[in-house]
Amino acid sequence: MAESDGVQEQAAPYGGGAGGQKRVRTRHFQQAKRDGVKIVGLTSYDFLSAQVFDRAGIDFLLVGDSAGNTVFGYDTTLAVTVDELIPLTRAVARAAKRALVVADLPFGSYETNPREAVHTAIRFMKETGAHAVKLEGGERSAEQIRRIVEAGIPVMAHIGYTPQSEHGLGGHVIQARGDAGAEQLLRDARAVEQAGAFAVVLEMVPSDSAKRVTEALSIPTLSVGAGPHCDGQLLVWSDWAGMTSGRIPKFVKQYAQLAQTLEDAAVAFRADVSSGAYPAPEHEYQ
Repeated sequence: MAESDGVQEQAAPYGGGAGGQKRVRTRHFQQAKRDGVKIVGLTSYDFLSAQVFDRAGIDFLLVGDSAGNTVFGYDTTLAVTVDELIPLTRAVARAAKRALVVADLPFGSYETNPREAVHTAIRFMKETGAHAVKLEGGERSAEQIRRIVEAGIPVMAHIGYTPQSEHGLGGHVIQARGDAGAEQLLRDARAVEQAGAFAVVLEMVPSDSAKRVTEALSIPTLSVGAGPHCDGQLLVWSDWAGMTSGRIPKFVKQYAQLAQTLEDAAVAFRADVSSGAYPAPEHEYQ
């Protein structure tokens, strides 16, 4: 949907790519679920990648605490701080003209009490230009979500496998297996919906469990390794683009091999400089 002078116009279907509505809003997530249109998200941590993804028509950009791994080189996301994520989020928000920008609240910035959660969320909104925040946890984080939403800040929830709790979960372990696990996932999903979240990420859960949650909720579900039945899909861009080395999660489809492309380009550049082929006359100023 596009908006012009307060009048809604049918410019392109929601999620129809660049050239659709001027800005994706949280209400468009609800519209997408109602109309059966898949929501598409990628992580982003810098101005240039955000520009590319925004032009491509990606619906939302998550400045994830996965920056701990992809930007800062930490072993886990636990070490990431608010002060580290704020400049990354600010850069992405500056680049995004259409996409909704969601800021991840890092570990230790919202768990203690709802007041701390609201304070952290306000910092991100005031200092970055983000449009929403995301935090992990279902029933255990429901009160934090409710208080942030009451402060006028949209919240994307995150349940299933929650990376900030990886030590408590025993590592990268698929969640919501078996009847008890599926029931807990559904309780967590209903808790965040009732608390006011506008969408919920389901990470590393069986497809059947994700389908059950998707059918039970009125808010959209976003899959990170939760199968095809969710209302949308989200991937870490460095995994998706072939920048990540080492183990790649089973649910990731790599749409490019940028690491190899960059390595090949660097080897060619080194060879040209060593041989004197670069700079050539066309690269000189006269």
